Amino acid sequence: MSALPPPQALARAAALLAGQGFRVVARNDRGDSLYLAEGDGPYRLRLSNHARTPKQRRGHPEVLASLVIRAPRTEAQLAALVEAALRDYAGGLRRVAAQASEPGSASRK
Repeated sequence: MSALPPPQALARAAALLAGQGFRVVARNDRGDSLYLAEGDGPYRLRLSNHARTPKQRRGHPEVLASLVIRAPRTEAQLAALVEAALRDYAGGLRRVAAQASEPGSASRK
């Protein structure tokens, strides 16, 4: 199978994530970054053609994982990238839960 160019690969990755229960909740002004949520939760998985800057990471802690596609990808490569992003997202959820249960967290107020 031939590789999909980045715009089509991004669209296909979004469709694969939708099949896993994610939905697009926001996109940047240029339209090259999508933010997906699982259910009604506040956390996001970012799908883009470029990496986030450190300033963007600090300003948007709700983004638990990013999937960046800059080059053409085959279906098999996309499936592997989506699986890795889902693992990263699940790990982010575990980190958030662990931080919330730590002594001295905001939940002790």
